[in-house]
Amino acid sequence: WDSFGVESAGRIPMSRVMKCREVGMDCDFEVRGETNYQIMQQAAVHAKADHNISKITPELAAKVKSVIHDE
Repeated sequence: WDSFGVESAGRIPMSRVMKCREVGMDCDFEVRGETNYQIMQQAAVHAKADHNISKITPELAAKVKSVIHDE
């Protein structure tokens, strides 16, 4: 997709998803993105704002990465 939201020729974007509940939280938050990096960034913001998690430990990051999957 280009900066105007138009699909680039020959490229099909793949949506990936992470569900907070799959990490073990009692929470219906879901985040989608094209890359794990995008998802991890949004998940970190959510963790801080909604779960009062100010530091993402390597263990938590690994757990979040492990549940990211193609939609």
